[in-house]
Amino acid sequence: MVTARPPGARAIDEILAEKRALLRRLPPAEAYARSQDGALIVDIRPAAQRAAEGEVPGALVIERNVLEWRFDPAGEARLPQATGYDVEVIVICSEGYTSSLAAASLHELGLTRSTDVIGGFQAWRAAGLPTTGGTTPGAETA
Repeated sequence: MVTARPPGARAIDEILAEKRALLRRLPPAEAYARSQDGALIVDIRPAAQRAAEGEVPGALVIERNVLEWRFDPAGEARLPQATGYDVEVIVICSEGYTSSLAAASLHELGLTRSTDVIGGFQAWRAAGLPTTGGTTPGAETA
């Protein structure tokens, strides 16, 4: 088993810090306010996680493995919401880690208004913002 880090390899914390430096991450309340002004909340959590934790009403559900294809304004598999490079996309995951990497990936496509929610869905729910469903205690608010 190779335990020495190969040349050029970086730890995930290093990669995450680099990607987050590209973003102006939003606290849940600000993300909610921006969504009320037209920003798209995009939930990238897998179906099982959304079922257990709950969902953000009105969020676009696009699992992480297809996000770039659905939002590339030049791509054939883009969603109708991918109207151009100025779309404001706010990515949410469970705790705000995967969403940072996903939002940074959208930046690489030219969607420079993309960002994510600090603390993810867990922080959104803890802030008392609207959620639906979920099987975990305290999962539904309105």
